[in-house]
Amino acid sequence: MEVEKRPESMERITTAALAEAFIAEQVEAVRKQVGDKKVLLALSGGVDSSVVAALLIKAVGKQLVCVHVNHGLLRKGEPEQVVEVFGKQMDANLVYVDASERFLGKLEGVSDPEKKRKIIGAEFIRVFEEEARKLSGIKFLAQGTIYPDIIESDKVKAHHNVGGLPEDLDFELVEPLKFLYKDEVRVVGTALGLPASMVYRQPFPGPGLGVRCLGAITRDRLEAVRESDAILREEFAKNGLEGKVWQYFTVVPDFRSVGVKNGTRTFEYPVIIRAVNTTDAMTATIEEVPYALLNHITDRITKEVKGVNRVLYDLTPKPCGTIEWE
Repeated sequence: MEVEKRPESMERITTAALAEAFIAEQVEAVRKQVGDKKVLLALSGGVDSSVVAALLIKAVGKQLVCVHVNHGLLRKGEPEQVVEVFGKQMDANLVYVDASERFLGKLEGVSDPEKKRKIIGAEFIRVFEEEARKLSGIKFLAQGTIYPDIIESDKVKAHHNVGGLPEDLDFELVEPLKFLYKDEVRVVGTALGLPASMVYRQPFPGPGLGVRCLGAITRDRLEAVRESDAILREEFAKNGLEGKVWQYFTVVPDFRSVGVKNGTRTFEYPVIIRAVNTTDAMTATIEEVPYALLNHITDRITKEVKGVNRVLYDLTPKPCGTIEWE
């Protein structure tokens, strides 16, 4: 199958003026394609799906139905941000589905990383299908496809591009960002008025924290990942590393070690910090975080995150390590 080419005449979107021109062009194109029919979008809260949502709200308003599935594996504050930005500020036609208990139940006792990924992906499609069947008049499916997706793979992106839907849910695709690179998507998102924390959100795996809670997911370790990650992101933002470091996150493995808190022995989990820089994700170097900052982050995590008594810093570049642990 021949790869659809980006038009040679298409100028790189690097300024607000170019972004505004692109938005106006796409609004007109979407209105022409959609007419008075309804459009469905799986809104993850990631950069691409958020920009598509904002663009389609501008184009067709309430004809767009956004479905945000909270699978219980999102970072702290992310579901709330989606509801605040799209449900309240943009007055979108937003369906919020809290399926966290459903996902965690399916994942109970599953330790193999690939099995976890497949369960999360398959269950997401099932939940989205169920929500789609509750709606009437849907003729189109919007997707956050961007140009690197077309170049690199014919697979759809987990959680905001939805593949694997049954044949009877045969929607026509709406893909307004399909010729944009990620940096262009961010410029367009800014022009559409999305918050910087959403537009410049760092890369996040489709299975979410499910691949950062190593081995079989337990609620206590999942919460430790979520809380420690929030502390890391807060401290990086305070200390000028947000935007400077390509990706940073925490991992909690499935083992415990002996420690001491308040004069008492503990048997608790370690938190592993990873912070990397890359241009293409094929290789990655380690960010040299100042020791004083690492010491402060360690102090906060061990005091504020329940069930944790150690903090480690992953110094392994790619190769030979990968960026994520699973």
